[in-house]
Amino acid sequence: MSLELAWGRLRRAFLRRFRPGYVARVAQLRQGHCPDCPHDIIDPRDLKYYRNVCGYWFRPEDDRFAWRGRLGLARYGLTELLCFSLLFAAAASLVGASALLHPLLLLLLVPVLGLWGFVVSFFRDPERTAPADPTVLVSPADGTVTHVQEVADPDFPGGRALCVSIFLSVFNVHVNRVPRDGKVAKLHYYPGEFLDARAGECGVRNEQFWIDLLDERAGCLIRTKQIAGAIARRIVCWLRPDETVRAGERFGMIKFGSRTEVYVPVGAVAETLVKVGDAVKGGSTILLRMR
Repeated sequence: MSLELAWGRLRRAFLRRFRPGYVARVAQLRQGHCPDCPHDIIDPRDLKYYRNVCGYWFRPEDDRFAWRGRLGLARYGLTELLCFSLLFAAAASLVGASALLHPLLLLLLVPVLGLWGFVVSFFRDPERTAPADPTVLVSPADGTVTHVQEVADPDFPGGRALCVSIFLSVFNVHVNRVPRDGKVAKLHYYPGEFLDARAGECGVRNEQFWIDLLDERAGCLIRTKQIAGAIARRIVCWLRPDETVRAGERFGMIKFGSRTEVYVPVGAVAETLVKVGDAVKGGSTILLRMR
């Protein structure tokens, strides 16, 4: 994250020094208000970390970088992917130069290219189609179901909620998706530890981000938790409070292994359709049916 922020500062300094006309044009396209704004926003790229706390925004037709979302790779992971690719390219060049001393050293390219392929795979962002059935709740993440249970939670009617927990290994897609149509009611960030995402206490002790949706059809709260793991140290959520969202839409990602949970009122659940051990896909697998 520090690398990304440093790159952003360098890019903005370059634009202000060498492309003042571009900076002025984009300023006219910027929408919204952010009084005494502490965020340095020139173009849509600068909202990467601040969209859910900054009052500025850009219309989709004014986002000249929207094509990045059509690459099949997570737009909010492109900086890491570029940096890793440069490192692997340097390593591959070093191996190639070393092979001049002994041809067998070329075999070192196998693990280098394998690791690079893994990094590219981690940031993949496939298209998904959410079911048209308005009664269903879809998975907010790819991974394996680890818990389907009732839990105590004072924010839900009767102090009880049904929780479905999903473990995301480093081999899963890590882009998170909205589980139900609704309006963003609240966003909460909680700092914490970085226990293994499979540990029983990670849902309480680890760093996490909560997204509360008001499900207007069912008239209830739907809560999704992005929970960091031992390797994942970077939670991204770009939703805004009061924003209307649709099931299956991308809303964030957790980088390098993590856990995602979804909570619904027990009384709102008509049928649970997954069990522990099931593999699920974000935005398409149906977890349960609502009343």
